[in-house]
Amino acid sequence: MKVYKLIFLISLFILSCKNKQGDYVCNPCDLSCDELSFSEPGICPHCDMALIKKNDLTKKKQLVLNEVVIQEGSGEFLIDGGLGKEKKPIKVFYHKPKNYTKDSEILLVIPGAGRNGDSYRDAWIEESEKYSVLILSPMYPENEYPFEDYHLCGLISNLNLKNSITRIDNTNMVNLDEDNFNFTVNLNRNKWIFNDFDRIFDLVVNKLGSNQTQYDAFGHSAGGQILHRLAVCAISSKVNRILASNSGFYTLPDFDTELPFGIKNTPISKEDLKASFKRNLVLFIGELDNESETGGTLLRSHSADLQGLHRLERAKFFFHQSKSIAEKMEYDFNWKLEIIPNIGHNHSKMGDTAAKYLYGKPDKK
Repeated sequence: MKVYKLIFLISLFILSCKNKQGDYVCNPCDLSCDELSFSEPGICPHCDMALIKKNDLTKKKQLVLNEVVIQEGSGEFLIDGGLGKEKKPIKVFYHKPKNYTKDSEILLVIPGAGRNGDSYRDAWIEESEKYSVLILSPMYPENEYPFEDYHLCGLISNLNLKNSITRIDNTNMVNLDEDNFNFTVNLNRNKWIFNDFDRIFDLVVNKLGSNQTQYDAFGHSAGGQILHRLAVCAISSKVNRILASNSGFYTLPDFDTELPFGIKNTPISKEDLKASFKRNLVLFIGELDNESETGGTLLRSHSADLQGLHRLERAKFFFHQSKSIAEKMEYDFNWKLEIIPNIGHNHSKMGDTAAKYLYGKPDKK
């Protein structure tokens, strides 16, 4: 049997030699098969390593810090972290459609708590090609960007989350003990996560010679938390339309409530809030992300539960409370609430609907 297997492998090896222009290669292993290519995916018959696409290998070799390489199709590049986090790189997954032009719109897709920028990017590939939209999805490693840096956008630091939170058995919920919950408010706006988004946008615009001066943003779950906080806190951001999808809980534009549930003791001013309410923020919420939804993680605490007991309730509360605050301050209010039927806590389905909402108009096709 060993002889037959050896003959079989040698045969495969010989056949592969005839196909020097194949699309698949094995990962470099310093053997003679590094020079081979194959017409189909599978296992290299010489070194037993999985075959990968040539393009993927090329992109892997080109992944150099701060070298922004954007080719047609899907890929990734690596950039420095923001102020104070320069040694904590951010990987950005992209998809550049075949029909891309300098006038193509640019969408930033912010992942949820899984930080899976690759799969969030992948979920938008079809829409990227259909609407000629360039997709950028940053991945922040959880070991270097914990809850306070990602979900809470760097608005706070020195968070003792592990000592104040417990998981509720047999549920998707975690309970926050607000009496033991302490942190430091970060007053330095330049260290907030939102600055990374403009920096990524500027790097890509400069690299591609894009004519765009603004970008759109879609974020789901933790990504939705980040984006509604961007609308409240990042007045100078270059973002245009913001779709904050299925957030777990909210930071209200309320000067009487402390972070992370309000903006008391932050550097945000009334004039900032006036500009914030003019933002193109859309709370994009799945109708089925309700009390029956078990996907994702839902924070429970006294302050969080005042917003509602599930994501749909909390979105409605945030919207109506924000509108009431704007009216009391006599500020224009441009935010919207869109409840999407028949979808729960599902980033792919919410993304499909978001693409139609943003780019599906006749003049966008």
